[in-house]
Amino acid sequence: MSDFFWNDYLYRPLLNILIWLYNNWAGQNLGWAVVILTIALRMILLPFSIITERNAVRYERLHERIAGLEKAFKNDPVQLKEEIRNVMHHYRVSPWAKTVVLGILGLVLVLLYQVFLGGMEPVKITRALYDWNDAPGMVNTIFFGFDIAQRSLLWAGAATVWVFLDLYYTQRKSAQPATKGEVMFIVLFPLFIGVVLWWLPMVKSLFILTSMAFSGTITMLRKLFVKTPKPKAAH
Repeated sequence: MSDFFWNDYLYRPLLNILIWLYNNWAGQNLGWAVVILTIALRMILLPFSIITERNAVRYERLHERIAGLEKAFKNDPVQLKEEIRNVMHHYRVSPWAKTVVLGILGLVLVLLYQVFLGGMEPVKITRALYDWNDAPGMVNTIFFGFDIAQRSLLWAGAATVWVFLDLYYTQRKSAQPATKGEVMFIVLFPLFIGVVLWWLPMVKSLFILTSMAFSGTITMLRKLFVKTPKPKAAH
């Protein structure tokens, strides 16, 4: 039952969408088909991304308020805890929207792995296509000189650097200094991601880089149009 649901309601629909994009919008280039698929998916998830960015604004305001409170009540730890508790209640942030986005993107990553598992064989693809979809024959998997069906140290490295920079600059914006555990996470987590992506076909790195580029664009637009007001000084 679970195999039927996975293959008929998840794997086959994704494969058919990918091949349709390959035939019609991507100029018969599977790399561009993956890019278009990723952007389309992120557009569908845009409402959740907007909620995540709204939460990011709240986090920024929360960190600034806490930094101000720590200065104002540095000699009164009891009152400081009470003020921080009140501020955190006021700026309550739920991570559910980001969890939804990450969960769906993770599911698509697994499905893409299954699509590329065993290679892009024409016979295998044709058997999984719906009647309205045209069989592509031999699939072009070359993207800017790289085969997305094979491993790529360069693309895995690019994703590693991007993840590291994202974590690094996120921490720098925090009002709290990084702990040793956070520093280790900032360094080791991107390395772990890089090793996993190098072990997998390059299509995973392409998917993640496209998704992160979309997220970065949304964040830049948010910073451009939504200013974070400076919190009032605590009395």
